[in-house]
Amino acid sequence: MSPSSWNRDVSQPPSAAAAELDVIALGRRVRHLRKQAGLTLDDLGAAVGTAPSQLSLVENGKREPKLTLLQHLAAALNVSIDQLLGAEPPSRRAALEIELERYQRGPLYESLDLPKIRISSRLPLDVLEAQVGLLHELERKMNEQVATPEEARRANGELRAMMRERGNYFPEYEAEAQKVLKEVGYTAGPLSQHVIADIAEHLGFTLHHVGDLPHSTRSVTDLKNRKIYLTQSQRQDHDPRSVLLQALGHYVLGHETPKNYGDFLAQRVATNYFAAALLLPEQATVEFLQKAKAAKEIAVEDIRDAFAVSYETAAHRFTNLATKHLGITTHFQKTHQSGIIYKAYENDGVNFPQDHTGAIEGQPSCKAWTSRAVFDVPDKFSAYSQYTDTPSGTYWCTARTERSASGEFSLSIGVPYQHVKWFRGRETTARATSNCPDPKCCKRPPAELANQWAGNAWPSARAHSHLLAAMPPGAFPGVDETEVYSFLQAHSGS
Repeated sequence: MSPSSWNRDVSQPPSAAAAELDVIALGRRVRHLRKQAGLTLDDLGAAVGTAPSQLSLVENGKREPKLTLLQHLAAALNVSIDQLLGAEPPSRRAALEIELERYQRGPLYESLDLPKIRISSRLPLDVLEAQVGLLHELERKMNEQVATPEEARRANGELRAMMRERGNYFPEYEAEAQKVLKEVGYTAGPLSQHVIADIAEHLGFTLHHVGDLPHSTRSVTDLKNRKIYLTQSQRQDHDPRSVLLQALGHYVLGHETPKNYGDFLAQRVATNYFAAALLLPEQATVEFLQKAKAAKEIAVEDIRDAFAVSYETAAHRFTNLATKHLGITTHFQKTHQSGIIYKAYENDGVNFPQDHTGAIEGQPSCKAWTSRAVFDVPDKFSAYSQYTDTPSGTYWCTARTERSASGEFSLSIGVPYQHVKWFRGRETTARATSNCPDPKCCKRPPAELANQWAGNAWPSARAHSHLLAAMPPGAFPGVDETEVYSFLQAHSGS
């Protein structure tokens, strides 16, 4: 198994009958058997009634032979069909030739824009070894997907643009969630632990709570034995129901090992959406929101309480359904107490700060916005609402703060002024003005302060060393493959 083998089942090579015919391996086997029998292409062609040029295409893996030709070749080479289609290459050299040919036909080699190596018996074995070794190592390095922070931000920006275009609504995930709920007999009400256990059982998985889950994971799925491992610790920042449903989501949605960081992010969005669509089913949530809109009493905390989810999950789910079903454009922010935006979404024209890649995450939020002002509000029980006048229009936002292991965060949902009439909290008198992205708004100190202190201050900065590092490597960034496999091996007998 190679170091880049995440989720690849290499223990059971496909049988000739069950798998798609491997024309490259077959061709090398025919060539090996032909030479072993001392036959030329002309000799074998005469024996099976096929032109030598056609046999050459077969041997080079460029033509898939019909069953009748396979039968004639097996008879002429004095082997059975099963031997002709055997899984194991006939020799070490044949195995290397097959691997090099596969590499040269794959997308990795195509992306390198290199000339193809002609594979023949005259190609020295050590050259063949070196070429395959180099390509294998290159593939391993590529599969590690060491994304720089800039690449990660760019992938995030591209994903958000797609979400904005779709109004953050994904009917394919809604349909999968509804199908699962229907199959387990769910009717109404908050999704209980019992129903979620039924979903896992229905999908063929057993659940195991352990105390030694790899530190870099929230869950580990053993696809071989159909087990899902979850932490038994009570100290966690994530709803354990969501963690389990996200793990099941990867299976239901048919995810394969991420090809790059953008693919990894897209899968995370998909499984988060799938979990939310189970916890807050579309039909029930839309009916709830439509009643609240008719009463002009939409409130995220009501969604949270009605479906027994976290405020953040309720806010995210609102962004999924608001535009599609209520005709309301909206934006969402999760902002750290330091002012840095951790998560964001918008389709209402709000002017979030962005870097040159289009990424919002990691940017400082305007000090005048609700997401920053809420940290200074003494009342932490009630939602804080505020109007903010910006260059792109006036927005109303409601926000709450929550604590986690990473510090205090604000969770904010906002809408343009024309939609505020549908929300509870619209009567607030709190109002602010933001001129961002104008640097004079909050990035530069007032002239009076600057004149007084410029050149006379020397702060000792709190160094964030992680900002200098590349994104964690791996198909699943930061997850240690050896640690996960060792964990599964240790639990395989339990």
